[in-house]
Amino acid sequence: MTVQNTLNGAETAALGLPIGTTLDRFIKRQQSQYPSAVGDFSQLLRDIALASKIVNREINRAGLSGLLGTAGSTNIQGEMQQKLDLSAHIRFLRALNNGGEVAAIVSEEEPEIIHTDHPDGKYVVALDPLDGSSNFDTNVSVGTIFSVYRRITPIGTLPTEADFLQGGRRQVAAGYVLYGPSTMLVFTTGNGVNGFTYDPSLGEFMLSHPQLQCPSDGTVYSCNDGYLAQYDEAVQQYIDQCRERGYSARYIGAFVADFHRNLLKGGIYLYPGTLTQPAGKIRLLYEAFPMAWLAEQANGRAETGAGPVLNVRPDALHGRTPIFAGSAQLVADVVQLFTDSFALSTEQV
Repeated sequence: MTVQNTLNGAETAALGLPIGTTLDRFIKRQQSQYPSAVGDFSQLLRDIALASKIVNREINRAGLSGLLGTAGSTNIQGEMQQKLDLSAHIRFLRALNNGGEVAAIVSEEEPEIIHTDHPDGKYVVALDPLDGSSNFDTNVSVGTIFSVYRRITPIGTLPTEADFLQGGRRQVAAGYVLYGPSTMLVFTTGNGVNGFTYDPSLGEFMLSHPQLQCPSDGTVYSCNDGYLAQYDEAVQQYIDQCRERGYSARYIGAFVADFHRNLLKGGIYLYPGTLTQPAGKIRLLYEAFPMAWLAEQANGRAETGAGPVLNVRPDALHGRTPIFAGSAQLVADVVQLFTDSFALSTEQV
């Protein structure tokens, strides 16, 4: 009996299907469109992918390897660090340092700029190594968020804050890794958004979601209702409208997970300012900027309530911003309420 005879029709057809496009092949094809490219930027993306594979492995084994729970320290934001926060931080730093293309890194887990061993590197990276890590002990999806800039200080010198504070519209790459039921790498370099799913049997990220487009409308809103009384009146009105329209509330508490669901299915993620935190909680450089660029590149929208997130001028490495991101129509509804609220307050004055 031949091998062919032991397979049914569906199995035989499956063997005839192409394996697909690996991340490495995709990067090479993109690089070939730029004859002057020397491969530094491509290698940087590969370094990020490598680090995410290692973090994915550690997340999958965390309950067996003692990586659950807190590390007994706090980060620059005053948040309790999880063991996996520090592990992911180390993995990404090592991968980016070993690659040689990155001159400096800003991470949520360190207060100052981290200089690599390569002052001749052309790029700097802002990074949230493990977003949503406080949820991890309960086996909830978490993620990594990254933002890449071409440095503006002279090559060979130590990068400064100016390299990181260029503004969101100067990003050359941005994306996230979602560690969930499957692990996905989603990123943009300014030519749309592409998603890659990790195949552990091959050890490769495979192109699974080419040219992602966020639905222009949706029926899901994602926010922390526990802070409702502290939100601006315009936000309270918007949430009331969502409830009146029968929208579904879906809030995981990990920015990557909430954003990813709404990117694929349609919806809006809201993290406004509050009475106690007027600037909100989301960090501008390594959370809001990359996600806002992804939203815009995928036909969505990202606003602060006073204008596009990408138009904000950053003034600190760990600065924060309110953010409303997702389907364009839903974000427009929020913006309209802020506009109406401002007009009303102006009239009263």
